[in-house]
Amino acid sequence: MQFYIYEFSKYIPDIKLEHDGSYKRFNLERYWNSDNFHAHFIMLDDELIGFSLVQSATQASPNSVEEFFIMSNHSGQDYGKDVAKKLFGMYPGEWRITQIENNRPAYAFWNGLVNEVTNGRPSLKGQPVH
Repeated sequence: MQFYIYEFSKYIPDIKLEHDGSYKRFNLERYWNSDNFHAHFIMLDDELIGFSLVQSATQASPNSVEEFFIMSNHSGQDYGKDVAKKLFGMYPGEWRITQIENNRPAYAFWNGLVNEVTNGRPSLKGQPVH
């Protein structure tokens, strides 16, 4: 999580190191205590290479990628794409995926993936992403 926050500090100038040299931690309690919040570790063999935090659909909202991270030394090798497709299968239905506007790599990744899995029709209402 510290590496993820560090990467985000490029896009959010207010993210600063705390006095102990670490970044302020995310409150992850809901991912352990709520039925519709899910934390997933992304493993490559025995190596932890990332994580995803997902909110599964409720009657009021679609599935949502809350946070998604692949370590930079493993990015660009389709691990993120493979994991995201697995998440779409684990939580079927509509999805909401957002990024920070100036995070161009994330925008390109998600835009390309959504176009791929929806055959170029990501804006169709009611079209689930899987």
